[in-house]
Amino acid sequence: MNNNGLIKNIKNVDTSSLVDRVEKNLIEFFIEKNFKVGDSIPKELELSVSLGVSRTVIREALLRLRLMGLIDSRKKRGAVLTSPDLVSVLEKSMNPQILDTVTLKEIFEMRLALEIGIADFIIERITPQDIAELRSIVAVEPAKAEAAIFDVEQEIKFHGKLYDITGNETLRKFQKLLLPVFDYVHQSGLLKKPVKLKKFVSHAGLIDLMEKGSAEMLRNGMRNHLENHFARLFE
Repeated sequence: MNNNGLIKNIKNVDTSSLVDRVEKNLIEFFIEKNFKVGDSIPKELELSVSLGVSRTVIREALLRLRLMGLIDSRKKRGAVLTSPDLVSVLEKSMNPQILDTVTLKEIFEMRLALEIGIADFIIERITPQDIAELRSIVAVEPAKAEAAIFDVEQEIKFHGKLYDITGNETLRKFQKLLLPVFDYVHQSGLLKKPVKLKKFVSHAGLIDLMEKGSAEMLRNGMRNHLENHFARLFE
């Protein structure tokens, strides 16, 4: 008898823990039963009986969901379903000192993509007051700022304001997580290619594009503004 055929038919062993499976089942249960944010979830005992596992396992699974921000305790209501703050979940692990090299480089690339991608939101939502605030930020920048590769304080002030203008709160919070990682990668030597300093579109130049240009012009200007960073990745 040829054993190869028999071996192929053997199902993969589920190596996930009981708590892992209960956690997954609970999320599927909330979805199937069409739970909405604010709805009370069943008690531990009810879940224990329904799933056929101990209350200890249920408690551990619920704790994980609580840490993920999916459930919360409310006075007189018990545990309820909540909308998780995705950025705060990421914040707990977005520490450059504990991330591997591949992840750090990918976060570096992610920030570059986001900076270019928000052009349409900025052009659509920017106000004269925003323009004035951006110009006040640029007014105190170091001399020859257009030739600087990266100044974390100025990046936080200027680019943080750009994310504010988008009106997207999740993007704004996410940007605050990305910048420290971006700075770490820039300073750490993970990008082996040398910096080629050259004049590129400055913050002041970007403001002019926001005030008088189109979304496409701003995207191109932002791409040029970030050119030295892209060069370290591709050239």
